[in-house]
Formats: sequence, C-alpha cells, structure tokens
Amino acid sequence: MIQKKDIPVIAKASPMERFGEANVVITVKNLVKKFGDFVANDDLSFEVYKGEIFGFLGANGAGKTTAIRILCGLSKPTSGELTIAGFDGYIDTEKIKKSIGYMSQKFSLYEDLTVVENIRFYGGIYGISGKEIRIRTEKLIEKLNLESVKDKLIKGLPLGWRQKLAFSVAILHEPKIVFLDEPTGGVDPITRRQFWDMIYEAANRGITVFVTTHYMDEAEYCNRVSIMVDGKIAALDTPDGLMKTFGANNMEGVFLKLARGK
Repeated sequence: MIQKKDIPVIAKASPMERFGEANVVITVKNLVKKFGDFVANDDLSFEVYKGEIFGFLGANGAGKTTAIRILCGLSKPTSGELTIAGFDGYIDTEKIKKSIGYMSQKFSLYEDLTVVENIRFYGGIYGISGKEIRIRTEKLIEKLNLESVKDKLIKGLPLGWRQKLAFSVAILHEPKIVFLDEPTGGVDPITRRQFWDMIYEAANRGITVFVTTHYMDEAEYCNRVSIMVDGKIAALDTPDGLMKTFGANNMEGVFLKLARGK
C-alpha cells in the first residue's frame, strides 16, 4: 500500500490552484443517459481540469461504465451538455477518440503480439509517423526496462509488466486525457506503487487522468473524487474534504456511508 507520506504534492494540490479555471478539459452539465425507462446516468454535472487526477468511484451498477463510454465518444447522452478536450460530445465523437487514451483491466494489449509489435500497432492507430513510432518505441522499452522481453508475446509476461506497458501505450500519443478503468486490479502492491508513480508523472506533464478503481486507498491518491450511487453523483470533493464531510477516517469509510445511505 502507498503510504500517505509518499503521496506527491501534485495529488494534494487543488487543480484550480495548479492550472486555473481556463484549463477545463471535461465539462458535463445535466447529463442523462436512458435505456428505455431505465436511467443509467441521472443529471450528472462536473468539470475536470488539465493535469488533474480525477477518481470516479461507485459500486457495480452505479453507472460508471455508461458514463465513461459517453466521455470516450463511444455512446451519446440522452440529454445534457458534454465537452471533452474541447469537442462536442454529440457531434465530435471521432475527434474525441483521437484526443484521449484508454486502458482497461480486461483488455488493452494484444496477447498474441510481442511488446514491440503492440507499441508499433497502437502508434499506427494513433496516427504517429513511422519514424516517430520507432523513436518512441525505443524510448519506452528503455524506460520500462523491457529490453530483454521486447520480442516476447504479451501473454507470456507478468500481469504487472503488462499493465505498466498498457498504460504507457495508452499515452504514447500524448493525449489530453487518459481514461483508466480499474488499471491496477489483480497486481501486487509494489507494482501498484510503481503504476501510480507513472500516473503522477503523466499528470505532471499536463495529461488529465480519469481513473476508476475498487481500491479505496487509491482514491486518496486523486486530486478529487466523484462517487456515484444509483446513477447519480452522490459526492464530489477532494479526498480530505470527503472524509471531513462524512466524518470518516479513510475513503472506504466515506464509500460505505454513501452506499448505506447514511
């Protein structure tokens, strides 16, 4: 587990203090998503800033996945306003997809391709030139210390190595926003610490990190945290602010109080 003393100042600072109001990269106003009579997202409103680490929490079925699909340009809202990286969430979905990165726990890399082949494949998808792909591939392999396994298939690598590579590939094109869907699920504590170091580094470069996690201690590493309950945003604040508001010693305590309706 990462100790609080190890959390960099970046995770404690206000995004407004660091970047200012002009650097909003996600704007959601009164967003609603319905499937027939079922309301998956009910009147969501929030903003996310450049370089912010924004935690998006909620129990299974709370509406997180539906909201993320909309933010990634994969689904359109039923109503409301939505701007992602400066693009309209209704009409600019293809532009949104080119301006973001995405990584999930379940699928991010092709297991039957090698490390190098995966990097080059995604570099091509992101529209990076062949020369630049070669340069970035070499730098990435060196940075992650993968020289000895660069020609091995992904399915033969430990989960921790795969997840760190998947994150690096997701931001290979230097997107404005990267969406991480439970990226550290199943990995050991040391790898989790290394992974969050990578998140801090990306945020420090100005990449906005929008992350879901079921590890409540990880919520404390975010600048701000949004918690969804039954399709609504039940709480949104800094981790310290939420713990103070709900009289809890940690984010798990906050989450449990919200889940129980207390």
